[in-house]
Amino acid sequence: MIAPGTPTTCQRWELGRDSRRPAGELIRTAEYEVTEIDELAAKEFVTTHHYSRSYPAARFRFGLHHRGDHVGTAVFSQPFVDEAITGMLPTIAPDEGVELGRFVLHDAVPGNGETWFLARCFDLLRGRVRGVVSFADPHPRARQDGAIVFPGHVGTIYQASGAAYHGITDRRTIRLLPDATCFSNFASGKIRRGLRGWRAAAQTLVRFGADEISEDAGAGDRVAWLEYWRDALTRPVRHQGNHRYSWRLDAVPKSERVYGPARAYPKRRAA
Repeated sequence: MIAPGTPTTCQRWELGRDSRRPAGELIRTAEYEVTEIDELAAKEFVTTHHYSRSYPAARFRFGLHHRGDHVGTAVFSQPFVDEAITGMLPTIAPDEGVELGRFVLHDAVPGNGETWFLARCFDLLRGRVRGVVSFADPHPRARQDGAIVFPGHVGTIYQASGAAYHGITDRRTIRLLPDATCFSNFASGKIRRGLRGWRAAAQTLVRFGADEISEDAGAGDRVAWLEYWRDALTRPVRHQGNHRYSWRLDAVPKSERVYGPARAYPKRRAA
């Protein structure tokens, strides 16, 4: 008998569309290989197949290959703020940890391929970083026309990989573009302050219909442009928070070990 709340399928991605594989499938590990891959290969795979079409600030990139074909990518990235690391792993320095920023498997990969791939990535990261964090977004995303492009998840793969659970992040308001991707506060801040990469952030709005903005635009012009086009092209959505997970990849000193009951994993509510 399957326990209530036990997932029966595993999430996959192809060309930006969510798909599913039966959770009980077993990967034939002899047919697969995990290697470190270059930036171009990782970025092309992620932006082609992940619904967000976005790519994080990568530090390490690994590919899953089936008989030579590239069928999965894991990107371990530098988070926007150091607290993303230290908030869950307070005894390690920010540069000793990474975020699992993207984890994308093609829909041909069998059900338990996720846990096997992630474990191999951790093997390749040991000795290079001491810990990994990740976030699971449980809230569905819908395009402006109502079509669901991301069903949300509670981090089942992280739970199966033995991650520590740290609760949920604070509630906040996010702004969604017409295709349901997020136009982040970080991107807005880059444009406002003219920080490195602000032009790339502005091009996100241009792709959805905003006027071009000059590279020489002053602070006042940038702020006015941003406020007009962000309001015109995005919609505010109240987000209830992401689930937070972490893994230690080094030997945890006895003085840092936590004793007592672990925080219970969240479970997906039945449809």
